[in-house]
Amino acid sequence: MTETYPEDLASGQKFGSRRARLDAEAMKPTTPIVYVVDDDVSVGEALELLLATTGWRTQTFDSAQAFLSRPRDACPGCLVLDICLPDLSGLELQRHLAADQLAIPVIFVTGHGDVPTTVRAMKAGAVEFLVKPFDDESLLDAVRRAIARSVDMLNYEDSMRTLRERYASLSRREREVMTFVTSGLLNKQVGGELGISEITVKAHRGNVMRKMGASSLAALVTMAATLRSSRAPKTPWPDSDRPVGTLVGSYTREATQ
Repeated sequence: MTETYPEDLASGQKFGSRRARLDAEAMKPTTPIVYVVDDDVSVGEALELLLATTGWRTQTFDSAQAFLSRPRDACPGCLVLDICLPDLSGLELQRHLAADQLAIPVIFVTGHGDVPTTVRAMKAGAVEFLVKPFDDESLLDAVRRAIARSVDMLNYEDSMRTLRERYASLSRREREVMTFVTSGLLNKQVGGELGISEITVKAHRGNVMRKMGASSLAALVTMAATLRSSRAPKTPWPDSDRPVGTLVGSYTREATQ
C-alpha cells in the first residue's frame, strides 16, 4: 500500500508514507481520502497521481485483502475499485463491505465491462461504473460525487449516533411517555395508559423534550420516526402496539455541532 499527499507532487518528492506527513494530516482529519484498489501497479500509480492533483489524499492497494487489512480514516472518502482482482473480486469486496456495514461509496473501473456486471454493481449502490480507458474528468467527476455522498453518509451516522445517545439517556418511564406522546395521545390519555397523573406526565414530557433536544412536539415526532426507521436503535423501544405518529417536519442533522 502506498499513500500520496498533494504536497508530495508540489515538492517533487516520491510519494509514500512519512512520519511528518502523517503528523500533518492528523491535524486535517476531514481531508477526503480516495482508496484505489487495482492489481495493475501502473494503473494504480496513474490514478494516484491524477487524484492527488485535486488536493485529495490517496491510498493504493493491489488486492482486496490488502485494503481490508488497513484501517480506514474517519473522514470523507470513496473507493475506486477494479472489478478483476487476484483474491476477492470487486463485486465480492463491495458485498463484503455492505455486509459489515462499512459505508464507503464505490466507483468501479474495469477493462472488461459487461451489462450484467454493471447492473449488479449499480444495484448494489455503486456511484459509477467506468470502462477503461476512461478520460480523467469522468473519473474526477465520479469521485466528487462519491465524496459528496460520503459526507452525507458520515453526517447521517453522526446524527443517528447523537439521537441514539439522547434516547439512551431517557429513563424507562420517559421512553414510555415519548412513545405515547409521539403516537398522538394527549397528556391525560397518556396518564390513563400508564396509570399516572397528568401532572406527572407533563413532568416526564418536559424531561423528554429537554434530553432529546426537541424544540417542539413536531421535532420530537420526527426524532421518534427517525429512530424507528433506523431499525437498529442502541436502546430498544418499550413495548407498545401503538404506531408512532406521522413524520412531521425535517430531521436536523447535528454533525457540524
